Amino acid sequence: MTRSDPPVNRLKRRLLRMAVPVVIALLLASLPWLWTTIGARGHVHPAAEAPTADVVIVLGTAVTENGRRPGIRLAGRLETAAELVRNGRARVVLVSGDGAGESGDEPAIMAAHLTERLGVDAERVVADPHGLDTYDSCLRARQVYGIERALIVTQSYHLSRAVTLCRHVGIDADGVTANCAGCGTGLLVRKAARDYLASGKAAWDVIRDRPPAVTSPADPGISDALAR
Repeated sequence: MTRSDPPVNRLKRRLLRMAVPVVIALLLASLPWLWTTIGARGHVHPAAEAPTADVVIVLGTAVTENGRRPGIRLAGRLETAAELVRNGRARVVLVSGDGAGESGDEPAIMAAHLTERLGVDAERVVADPHGLDTYDSCLRARQVYGIERALIVTQSYHLSRAVTLCRHVGIDADGVTANCAGCGTGLLVRKAARDYLASGKAAWDVIRDRPPAVTSPADPGISDALAR
């Protein structure tokens, strides 16, 4: 006569069977994030230890105050880029964002903030109004502006994805962690979670070799600025 299986054992087996596919799904969902993390390894630096490059690319994000000033995250990126220029780690700044964004013209506000408030020479600032997302900003920097080597400035939660994408499209990119004064823990956690999900889109853009949303002829703005 065999003893019946205790209910607690049956429950454990049932939970285990349910947990296995969940764990597998989570691992598969994390592959794009792992790709961006590994791809940027060794290429992310604090501003004080950043390598040198002719160009620093500042990635856009929302502006505030009726489209007249950068928000706290964007202001931090611009402050870091200006610091790199002042310290001789970069010569020219490419500000890349959405010129028709919901919150305002990101590149125009970025350029104005750099020149009017942070003291960067206007002849050293080039604006790309069609960097509609990180992938587009990287691809256009390479294809439209001819950039082969650059520093990429954004906040830490975004940096690995940005560096990996730029390196994938042919830019010898190093990331520099931007300031984020006033960014609370809650905001950073939300943005990190969003970026984790965005890594899936980044991987899909790479897999299908997506062209930029806006195609443009070659622009000599960066080479002209470097020649001055």
